[in-house]
Amino acid sequence: MTSQPNPGHDPAAQDMSPEEIQAVIDRILSKDTPARNAGHNGGSSAGGSKTVLGKAQAISGLSAEPSSYDGDQQDLEERHALRRTAGLSTELEDVTEVEYRQLRLERVVLAGLWTEGTLADAENSLRELAALAETAGSEVLDGLVQRRAKPDPGTFLGSGKAQELKDIVMSTGADTVVVDAELAPSQRRALEDIVKVKVIDRTALILDIFAQHAKSREGKAQVELAQLEYLLPRLRGWGESMSRQAGGQVGGAGAGMGSRGPGETKIELDRRRIRTRMAKLRREIAAMKPARETKRANRRRNAVPSVAIAGYTNAGKSSLLNRLTDAGVLVENALFATLDPTVRKAETSDGLGYTLADTVGFVRSLPTQLVEAFRSTLEEVADSDLILHVVDVSHPDPEGQIAAVRAVFSEVDARKVPEIIVLNKADAADPFVVERLKQREPRHVVVSARTGEGIPELLKAISEAIPRPSVKLELLIPYNRGDLLSKLHETDAEIISLDHEENGTRAVVKVREGFAAELDSFISND
Repeated sequence: MTSQPNPGHDPAAQDMSPEEIQAVIDRILSKDTPARNAGHNGGSSAGGSKTVLGKAQAISGLSAEPSSYDGDQQDLEERHALRRTAGLSTELEDVTEVEYRQLRLERVVLAGLWTEGTLADAENSLRELAALAETAGSEVLDGLVQRRAKPDPGTFLGSGKAQELKDIVMSTGADTVVVDAELAPSQRRALEDIVKVKVIDRTALILDIFAQHAKSREGKAQVELAQLEYLLPRLRGWGESMSRQAGGQVGGAGAGMGSRGPGETKIELDRRRIRTRMAKLRREIAAMKPARETKRANRRRNAVPSVAIAGYTNAGKSSLLNRLTDAGVLVENALFATLDPTVRKAETSDGLGYTLADTVGFVRSLPTQLVEAFRSTLEEVADSDLILHVVDVSHPDPEGQIAAVRAVFSEVDARKVPEIIVLNKADAADPFVVERLKQREPRHVVVSARTGEGIPELLKAISEAIPRPSVKLELLIPYNRGDLLSKLHETDAEIISLDHEENGTRAVVKVREGFAAELDSFISND
């Protein structure tokens, strides 16, 4: 396991910065697992690798207690009813002894590459991976970042560093290695053969979290489709039991008795079953799409403005929706806590109605399988009239979060939709960071969904940004047509003035074009 350098005896320790030394002291005092064990240097090594110290910064440091706006949170109680217990793993020491098993995280070691940017960026990415692993139910023991120009095509880390990673795994007692990138099937197999424990990549980890948190029928189908798309090229088996058969003269010439003739092997059967299941899931998702499109069509037909709440995972989107509409959506201090979109009705201060839609959170390098599988859900963002882009300003790298989210916006054709940057968690943020982002993003609102700070300013910004009725009419509505007056008081009209006269109600209103044609016979010519 990891041993910390002694400044008095280890020459490498003399090069450590005061922040790194303080991080070492904090880990020792907190009795962190990697800091208690010996066997791996915690500082920068001559080979270019560095152990990442400190807590996962992607998880907010704010109180996890829900506010009164979040409702009873019964879904959260159900999720917390079953928790994993560390140290009860039944994994074998050598993963090559058994067939490919279902993903199960227990005690993990993280590994990443620093290929571009600063060291702080590489460490922050690995801390985010640690937060993802903790969300999936694992115990993170250690993390390693290697300085390298490009990944090794064979083992991703290179044979020497892979052997060092094996030593860390053995000393910490880990049963899984999580790599902060998407591995090629050959890279994962080669790395497993060296470290002798299960190796998964960032994509598999995110897919596992989605599989745990999906609740709706459509969400479960979308996640399963993404998992199968990821698994198909990575299907593997044990020894020769899943290898292809050589039929005819080829089999007779080289393989001997028992291998002649055509036929499918186990790996071919599994691949065919996966493709059949994927085709069925695509049909199911396509059958669910018209229901969502019908709801959107109804909103468009009634000219109801739509506002989509989007942003990085754990930025506070669900908390903001609860604060604005009392929706009671599940709120948890974890990554990808809510996946299924929620749409709620809201009104501006002057009575104009609109819809608020909470969407799935984004993350750096969001797997392309998920973007494709959740495309019908992400269309809520592309079809909206306004995007509330929620940013966690207490995060170490809020600019990186904004760039990652906008990259996904581009993939779903949502970059042309008007956008308001909502700088959330301002009560826990550095004021200098908030000011920096305010200078960078001219269209912004600073809020705290937990305390309510800035919510009135956000509501005002929404009211000014959403499409409003544009056709101004002066009407004289007879008293026997109270239905029209009632309709004017609903969400598709803006009433400027009302006067009750002898012949009826004189109203000066702004309405949408579709409703204006219905009121044409009541236009006053006085």
